Amino acid sequence: MSSPTAVTADAWEAADAARPDVAAGVPRVLARCRDLVRPSLSAAIERLHPWPGEMAAFSLGWCEVGGAPADGSYEGKGLRQTLAVLCAEAVGAPGESAVPGAVAVELVHTFSLLHDDIMDGDGTRRQRETVWKAYGTGPAVLAGDALFALAVQTLAETPGPQGTAAVGRLSGTLSDLVRGQAEDLLFAGRPWTGPGAVRTDEYRSMAELKTGTLLGCSAALGGLLGGAPARTVAALDRAGRHLGVAFQAVDDLLGIWGDPAVTGKPVYSDLRQRKKTYPVLAALAGAGPRSGELAALLNSPLPLDEDGAVRAAALVEACGGRAATLEEARRHLDAARACLRSVPLVPRAAREIEALLGFLLHRRV
Repeated sequence: MSSPTAVTADAWEAADAARPDVAAGVPRVLARCRDLVRPSLSAAIERLHPWPGEMAAFSLGWCEVGGAPADGSYEGKGLRQTLAVLCAEAVGAPGESAVPGAVAVELVHTFSLLHDDIMDGDGTRRQRETVWKAYGTGPAVLAGDALFALAVQTLAETPGPQGTAAVGRLSGTLSDLVRGQAEDLLFAGRPWTGPGAVRTDEYRSMAELKTGTLLGCSAALGGLLGGAPARTVAALDRAGRHLGVAFQAVDDLLGIWGDPAVTGKPVYSDLRQRKKTYPVLAALAGAGPRSGELAALLNSPLPLDEDGAVRAAALVEACGGRAATLEEARRHLDAARACLRSVPLVPRAAREIEALLGFLLHRRV
């Protein structure tokens, strides 16, 4: 393993200056890491019973209902597996060293999506039916459970003390995911305004658990399996957690203002479902007649029709919710960069991670 080099402030400034060119290469980096991990991920899925294995492959975008190969248009970005590979490379190890961790976090992510879609009642993801819609609720729960167990098994079979440490880290991550999902579900029953309303800091804590903890685990597993010291692994974990909060903030923006042709969801979908997302909570945190009008719309027992959804979105923006959410994302991306800069990393891999951060801020889906 080569020795990583500290990324100096000048190096980061150079990376910032080159960001448009580097960011243009992010899709290639994502594809490179997917190609590296795909054989092991496919081999892991093949170990499952054929029925949950098909559902897992369907969720990953690899096949249609019935098992016929898909055309690849439904596959996700592979952010978590990419982060694991890049972080291994950033600590001076080959990307291959992170593959067991990359497979494990991709399996956990897929498991969480299967169960989240059931709990949220979401019938579409990536512009086609979710697993529970296509196969049924019980089968989708079973497939999620199978993926959960397979993720732990994948790391448990990694030899040496690093494998043992990796299992411990993933176990803690799974506990945090459950805590974050529990908080998210409980938020739905709380009022929009008043003493019991969800505060933006509570939402941020939930987002770190539900979204940030797995991204932090992805980054940390890359460093851990790459042989990095504990201080570096901890910094990578913190960077991933900040990235997760930023990712959730952008996701919340797309849930209101995203292009349905790209997101696969109706325009203003989160508002129509009255989801407690960061833009809405930030807008309601202010005072004034517009915040009051927004609260009245959300508290109405009637469904939001087209005009109501348009008005609610305009009020969220007028009350500063959209701007506050963008600032939230930028603040956490800056914090993620600061974590990366605090430890010695291989400059090229560090630049690719940096480009990935900026790419995610401006994503459309």
